Amino acid sequence: MNKNILNTGIQYFIKNNLTTDTLSVALSKPLFNGVDNSEIIQQIEAAKKCIHKLPTWFNTQGIFYPLPLQIEQTSSEVTAGYKAGLVSGESLADVSGGTGVDSFYFAKNIAQVYHLEINTELAEIAAFNFNVLGVQNIRSMSIDGIDFIRNLNESLDWIYVDPSRRSDQKEKVFMLEDCSPSMPAVLPILWKKTHNILVKTAPLLDISAGLKELSCVKEIHAVAVNKEVKELLWLLEKNYEGPVALKAVILNKSGVSDSFNSSIPEETQSKASFSLPLEYLFEPHAAVLKLGAFKSVSSQLGVLKLHPNSHLYTWHKTLPFPGRSFKIVDYFAYHNKGMRPFNKTKANVSTRNFKMTVAALRKKHHLRDGGSVYLFFTTDLEERPIVIVCEKI
Repeated sequence: MNKNILNTGIQYFIKNNLTTDTLSVALSKPLFNGVDNSEIIQQIEAAKKCIHKLPTWFNTQGIFYPLPLQIEQTSSEVTAGYKAGLVSGESLADVSGGTGVDSFYFAKNIAQVYHLEINTELAEIAAFNFNVLGVQNIRSMSIDGIDFIRNLNESLDWIYVDPSRRSDQKEKVFMLEDCSPSMPAVLPILWKKTHNILVKTAPLLDISAGLKELSCVKEIHAVAVNKEVKELLWLLEKNYEGPVALKAVILNKSGVSDSFNSSIPEETQSKASFSLPLEYLFEPHAAVLKLGAFKSVSSQLGVLKLHPNSHLYTWHKTLPFPGRSFKIVDYFAYHNKGMRPFNKTKANVSTRNFKMTVAALRKKHHLRDGGSVYLFFTTDLEERPIVIVCEKI
């Protein structure tokens, strides 16, 4: 951590060159004494990534930015804030602390937070930034988080783990046993020191695979920001053997904008009802789809599925729905003649349980992207490929 970067002139240069082509900085003669141009470029690139993802960091004078890649891999403030709302108590250990964003937000609800990061420089940067941000109840240490837990002489209210999803060869991995730390391997160690564990995983992790690798799962939260699922959160409670709750959460800058709750038993026991397209079409949010709550949506909200595998819903009237809602203008069996009026026009194209991709359909029918028309290519309950023409509500 080169603290010369914090000199006023260098900080001014970084803030005033966020839109500068950093190649020109790289090719320049050394701009400041005691700081390489490459270090300045890293600060500029990292600062740019913080503008929307970590606005508190970006808008606080004197922040030392971690590497751009470390910013990419960290939680956003909006997701960190949501996680913090799931915990409370006197103590929490963040065993893979990273940049410290999650620890910062946990500290708002927990009296004592241990930020544990094996990367010495990253731990130093996080500790420095906690001080700049005025946080007094985080203890940051450069240590292997699992070793810290193993040797701890006290119990903790919570342990938070964000396993690294890269192997020693820097390749992405998707099973929890292949992450670092390996969750199946360390759970027995963690259960000796706490009754509550919160695990963050990538949204690519298969729900059924995660349930096989983790024990005592009480809740699974699919957390999305706007349209994209950003992370899966697994709440584990020691000796818990009850039903697993499923929570789809859609966040925006202000917090939770929409949600849908179900459970694995409810989804298993629910029965969906089916129909041909009616007046309105409903497309579930990606967070709902990630949790596989397909039948629960139909049974809870009273909407009808178009097909067991399509995951599109319809009803006679509009209603609050965790996803997008559309007014159906028309629908017809898919064939070239029916598509002729749309050739060379603008349309927003989606496919669900359909034999062709969006790219192939755009190419075949010369469809340009955009406009106010929405075309859903799907399969109906009579196994016919159909096109549903919609307007967004």
